[in-house]
Parts: sequence; structure tokens; C-alpha cells
Amino acid sequence: MTKMSIPVNSIEKKYAETTDWMFRQLPMFQNIGAAAYKNDLQNILLFCNQIGNPQNNLVCIHVAGTNGKGSTSHMLSSVLQEAGYKVGLYTSPHLKDFRERIKVNGIEIEKKYVVDLVGNHKAFFEANQLSFFEMTVGLAFKYFESQKTDINIIEVGMGGRLDATNIIKPLISVITNIGLDHTQFLGNTIERIAFEKAGIIKNDIPVVIGEYTTESKPVFDEIAKSKNAAIYFASDLVSDSFPSALRGDYQSSNIKTVMQTFEVLNLQQHFTVSEIMVKNGLKNVLKNTDFQGRWQKIAENPTIIADTGHNKHGLQMVVKQILNQKYEKLHVVLGVVNDKDLSEILPLFPVNATYYFCMPNVLRGLPANKLQNTAKSFGLLGNTYESVKLALEAAKKNAGFNDIIFVGGSTFVVAEVLK
Repeated sequence: MTKMSIPVNSIEKKYAETTDWMFRQLPMFQNIGAAAYKNDLQNILLFCNQIGNPQNNLVCIHVAGTNGKGSTSHMLSSVLQEAGYKVGLYTSPHLKDFRERIKVNGIEIEKKYVVDLVGNHKAFFEANQLSFFEMTVGLAFKYFESQKTDINIIEVGMGGRLDATNIIKPLISVITNIGLDHTQFLGNTIERIAFEKAGIIKNDIPVVIGEYTTESKPVFDEIAKSKNAAIYFASDLVSDSFPSALRGDYQSSNIKTVMQTFEVLNLQQHFTVSEIMVKNGLKNVLKNTDFQGRWQKIAENPTIIADTGHNKHGLQMVVKQILNQKYEKLHVVLGVVNDKDLSEILPLFPVNATYYFCMPNVLRGLPANKLQNTAKSFGLLGNTYESVKLALEAAKKNAGFNDIIFVGGSTFVVAEVLK
């Protein structure tokens, strides 16, 4: 008797339809920017109440910051995995597939789970006009609860105080650093942005600060004191650093932040994490979490490096590392979104490079010719291309054996290259 076969592409089709609906129907900051931003926590609380308040059953570490929160979150997860724990990891945005946002021990959430949960609550989403991010956060919390995770690393989407993730009560809060980004939402001074990020500091719960400035430190100190939260500054309290599989020079401060976080957790006896577990977790972070897009070498001869750094604070470090490499000529495949302050980031790039201007394939993408015209005023010269793919192909065609091709300017540019 022949066994009846289930169409192998049925769940694939339903998943594609579900995620297409999510991207199309619900506001998504990645695509439309400011219109997706919500300034209160009412909707995420409403949704979580609808699904049984799973966040109340989760043990968490909460991670905020302008740059480095993705790297730090993945390293924290990897270390805890090496220590034998079952670890949920929620991050954003994704590069290739929506499911990258929600993982347990490095394994992405099942497509069927996404299809079922979204399908069962579609009417609720529509009636209450949840944002894409609010819906995704609730989905992550419910999935981690169903998986009975030991601990969960929850990365803030933007800011902190009003971010949809900020309904958890973590074991520890982590703030990697403060820089000027998303100023239209968070404020246009370091102090104001620090206030928004510090909104994840909770009463009587310790906080680790990765990096601080003279402007941000008083804000952190004041809020921590008002919340009776013990505060630890990783850049001051941690001297030596361990190597990591994440190769960007900028990872050194993230590694210190991770090490400081585990010192605090061990001190409180919440979790037992030895030094060798920390070392192995840092060394195996790519294998354990499948993290991508940070100083990622995707080809050699010519060397092609992709990095998702996209604001002044992040690009300063990335460009510095590029210029420290050995190469004959530098080629830069560059694309940005239309709300990016070009006067902040374009002066960071070297004039003695060939540029390949392109537009990432999202609604917020800045047309390549507009980027080219503005870049020209900063001495950055090159041609425009109709897509990221064509820009990279042109760079590869023009580059010599010992040249470097850098791909960046936007998470979405890197995502298209990795796809």
C-alpha cells in the first residue's frame, strides 16, 4: 500500500503567505520608518494578556544600546548554551528570513508555529492595530514559554523605555553604548537618548553599562540610584578580554560587556558560568547562534567584507578597520535609507575609493542617484546601479586580486548580499 504524501511545499506556502501578510498589513519600522513607531506599551500588554502573559514566566536578560546590542545578545546566548542551558534569543531586524528573530539554542522558530499563532490572532491584530514589532515580540515570548527555556536574551528594538520588549522583569539589564541614532524618536542629544535607553533599568535589578561618555554616565547613575539598581561599568571593571569569533575591532567592548554581565550573574548565583564556558561561548558564537552581518568576510581574492553598521557611531569603527586592512584598491558598495543623516556618515568614508551607489529594496530606500549626488559633495565618486546585486557584480568585475570590496551603509544592503 502506497503511503499518502503531504505536499512538501504546503507549509512553505502558508509561511510565505503569513509573513507576506505581516509585512504588508502591519506597520513595520524597517519598511516605513516613523509611521511604525508606537509611543506606549498598551498594545503589547494587550496582546500578551490575550495569549496568557507568557513574559511573566520567562527568565530574561534585557539588552539595549545604540550599537552592539545584537552582537552582545548573540554572545550572551552562546555562552549560556556552552554552559548547558536552553536559551531563547530574540533579536531584530532579520537579514534573510523573519525566523532569525526568534531562536532557541540557535535554532529558528518553526514555520508552522509562526503560521498557527499569527493565523489564530489575525483578527485581534487587525482590530487593535498592532505594529509588526509588537506582534513579533508577543510571538517570541509565547514561543519561548512553550519551549520551556531556561533563560532568554531579549534585545530591544529601538530605545528602551517605550520599546515593546520593556514589559519583562529581567535578571539583569544591559546597555551597550549610546550614540546619536533614531533621533526623530529618541531625542537629539546623548543625554536624552541615554534617558530612553536607561528606561530598561528596573527597581532592584542590576544593570551593566558597556560604554559611557561624560554626557551619558550621569544619566545612568541617576536613574540606577532612583531605582536602587546596582550599576556596573564594563569598560572600567573588566581589564582583560577573551577572543571571539566575531572579528570586528569594535567587538572588544561588546566582549567586555558580556564578561561583566556574567560576573554579575555569578555574583548573584542566578546561573553558574565558568571562565572556560565564557571563552568557549565567545569562540563558538557563530556556530552556536548563526549570527551574520558583522564584519563578515564573504569572499576572498578580492576580499569582500559586509557589515551592517549604519550610524555614525558604528560606521566610525567599521571604516577605521577597513582603512587598517592591507589592499591595493578599495571598492565600496553603498546604500542607505531615506531618513539617514548623510552629513553625519558620508564624511567618514575615504575619498580614495571607488563607490558603487545603490538603493536597498525597501520602501525607505534612498534612490541611488540622490545618494550619489550628496556623496559627490563629500568627494566620494562612483556610478549608480539599479540594485544592490548589480552594484556588487560591478565591484567584483572591477576589483583586482588584492583589492577589498566593502558592502554596507544599511542592514538592508547587507541582507540582499547575504541572500
